[in-house]
Amino acid sequence: MQPDPLSRDAVQEVLARLVRIPSVNPALAPGEGTGEEAVARFAVDWLAARGVRAWLEEAAPGRPNAVAEVGSGDGPTLVLCAHLDTVGTAGMEIPPFEPRVEGGRLYGRGSYDMKGGAAAIMAALAALAREGLTGRVLGALVCDEEYASIGASDFVRRHRADACIVTEPSEGRLILAHKGFVWLELVTRGVAAHGSRWDLGVSAIGRMGRIIAALEELDRTELRRRVHPLVGPASLHCALIEGGTGLSTYAAECRLSVERRTLPGETTAQVVAEVEAAVRRAGEEAEVRVLLDRPPLECDRDADIARCVRSAAAAVTGAEPEEAGVAYWMDAAIFAGAGVPTVNYGPAGAGAHAAVEWVDVNSVVTCARVLVDAARAFCGGGAPGAPQAPRSPEPKARSPAAAPPRRCPAIAEENHG
Repeated sequence: MQPDPLSRDAVQEVLARLVRIPSVNPALAPGEGTGEEAVARFAVDWLAARGVRAWLEEAAPGRPNAVAEVGSGDGPTLVLCAHLDTVGTAGMEIPPFEPRVEGGRLYGRGSYDMKGGAAAIMAALAALAREGLTGRVLGALVCDEEYASIGASDFVRRHRADACIVTEPSEGRLILAHKGFVWLELVTRGVAAHGSRWDLGVSAIGRMGRIIAALEELDRTELRRRVHPLVGPASLHCALIEGGTGLSTYAAECRLSVERRTLPGETTAQVVAEVEAAVRRAGEEAEVRVLLDRPPLECDRDADIARCVRSAAAAVTGAEPEEAGVAYWMDAAIFAGAGVPTVNYGPAGAGAHAAVEWVDVNSVVTCARVLVDAARAFCGGGAPGAPQAPRSPEPKARSPAAAPPRRCPAIAEENHG
């Protein structure tokens, strides 16, 4: 008989095992990036040993997602999503892959961002596998969130769902919105000439300088005045610049990389148009192209999934969670962009991408219990211990319109003793 997967010891044990397996994103740190395959295989094996249907899906060669499923599939489908990749370990002041527990904190690379959230999902799935869910819960333990989100993008192409909870660290807050971003490259052209030939040379860097001044003014006078109630103001910054071939030569070309943080409701087309207008105000010309864009997220606080998580958190913790937004981007927007109402609820800790990283173990346990209660409410839970109807291990697609509108009931606190 397996121990209670929601006990502190069980949650801490699976979290430590996740942290112990290096899963540095190879796109970020090619020298140490082992990728997610080993940790994804561990997750699948761990879940299968606890009665959860689980398998690997390759988002790209050698870059798998670990996917899991519980429930009968006769009701709504809920996705629980976390990423398994981490950033690199350069500059860390603690052993990155030797998890240590001290003062209720588990230390190690990825503990906070976000193997704590992954451990909560795994524990929740193991607990839900013992019940008779009417609907279906899919676990999406995805690759590559730290770089290009190929894992989440691949998952939404393969699977349909009615709602999603992402478990990025949120300190127990219910996150309803986050910013998006657009990465742009601007190129100005000049005329190369010897440094003594002022009559011939035109500096592309000088042209870009005037554009930078116009972009700074756009940020200061327009963007910072656009304020979203949950995520704050829009913003833009000039991040990288390159140009010229030598001190005694007028620069023939200059390239500027710009990051624009977008608010819910703003579009990439709008961002490009505003940057092009700033270039014109500077009296210059430049090529403007989009390098990468990711949409912002906003979920209605009265959406069914928001109600379910709010009620579950209140039942587990004794108080409704603070509702908030965050300035950074996460995979939640990939699901929302696929038409899946999505919120974020996750553990507490500190040190994402930092020299010392830790997660509060009790907050991971709390997160797992909130996920279980939210899944019961959203999907239609059976009594604990009720057997699951046998199903094929292959997931079936379900469109967001397949389930009727739901209202999540209040959740009884006796679920957690």
